[in-house]
Amino acid sequence: MGENTGNDGPEGIPAATVVIFRNGPDGQPPEILMTVRSRTMTFAGGMAVFPGGRVDQADFDLARALSSGIDPEEAAHQIAVVRETLEETGLAVGLGGDIDAEKAQAARSLLMQTEALAPVLDEFNWSLDLSQLTPFARWYPKNERIPRVYDTRFYLANLGTGAVDIEVDQTENTRLFWVSATGALDMAETGEIKLIFPTRRNLERLALFNTFEEAKAQAEAIPVKPIIPQIDTSGDKPMLRIMEDAGYPITAELMDSVMRG
Repeated sequence: MGENTGNDGPEGIPAATVVIFRNGPDGQPPEILMTVRSRTMTFAGGMAVFPGGRVDQADFDLARALSSGIDPEEAAHQIAVVRETLEETGLAVGLGGDIDAEKAQAARSLLMQTEALAPVLDEFNWSLDLSQLTPFARWYPKNERIPRVYDTRFYLANLGTGAVDIEVDQTENTRLFWVSATGALDMAETGEIKLIFPTRRNLERLALFNTFEEAKAQAEAIPVKPIIPQIDTSGDKPMLRIMEDAGYPITAELMDSVMRG
C-alpha cells in the first residue's frame, strides 16, 4: 500500500485507536479504557469505543520528520493514537520524558489549542516512544454505498498499575470508564452501552486474555491485515462475517443484530 497523504481517498479515511490496559483489582483480569462518544458525532454517535480518531495531516508531517525506522504511514497512525489519547483522556501514552499528572494536564490544554502534537513535544521537551504501542488489528468495513469509511488501525498499550487520572474531553465523548473486556460485553447485553460490530469483535478477542502480556503475545504472533467484513447470504438469514485466521473467537453475527456506526 502506498504512502497515505491523509486525504479521504478511495482507500478510506485513515484512523487509529488504542486499547489501553491497566491491572485488574485483586488479581482479576486486566481492565481496558473505553469512552462513550457524543450522540452528535457522525461516526459511532452514542457508542462505546476505544480512544482514538482520524489521522490528521500534521500526524503524517511529524511522521515524515522522524528517524525512528518505522514506515511513515504506520508512524503517522501511531502518532495519531498518542495525540488522540492525550486529547480525549489526559493520558500520556507513547511519550517519553519528564511526565507527571500536572504536566500531562498542561500538555493536554496546549494540544487542544494547537491541534497538533509537535508543539507539545517541543514545549515540554518530550519525545515519542512508539515502542509502547503494539499493532493489534486493522478494520476496514469497506462499502461502496457508505461515503465515509474509516480504515482504522488498532494498537495495544499498558499502564500497569493504572494509578492514573483520566478526564473525559466533553466534546467528542461524554464518558470514560475502566472495565474488563468481559465486563464490557456484559454491559452491552444489559443495554448499558452500545457496541458497533468491530468493537464487539475486538472485546470478544480481548476477553481471551488474562494479562496484557498474553494479549501482546497474540498480537505479535498474528500478522495484522485488513479485516473487511462481508455479508454472507448462503444461510437462512444474512450474516456479517470476518476472516477466520485473525485471532477472533467469534467471526460472524446476524445482520439483524449488527449495530452500525
